[in-house]
Amino acid sequence: MTDTRLLLLSPRDNVFVLRGAIEAGETIMVSGVQVSFEARIGLGHKVARSAILAATKVLKYGAPIGSATRDIDIGEHVHIANLKSDYTATHSLEEAKTEYAIGLKGRET
Repeated sequence: MTDTRLLLLSPRDNVFVLRGAIEAGETIMVSGVQVSFEARIGLGHKVARSAILAATKVLKYGAPIGSATRDIDIGEHVHIANLKSDYTATHSLEEAKTEYAIGLKGRET
């Protein structure tokens, strides 16, 4: 059983997304395991659906959103302290030419 505040976006995901905040001191069920939270975790944040080993891809919407920088326990907050982006920039915004950006040139503010 899993707390109803935890939303699974894809069956491939190894994180849940919070549909409601979890307050510090709460104990909830995460994938059948009781997990106690020391700190508040807000709406929209992620918690581990299962243990995630360091360097493992973190999946949300069934797609990788980054890699774990250290081992992450089940129910642990998945955020910048334990997740790094694997995004590699393939373009530069300075080079972007859009109709909107072109239309703003010469416009007084």
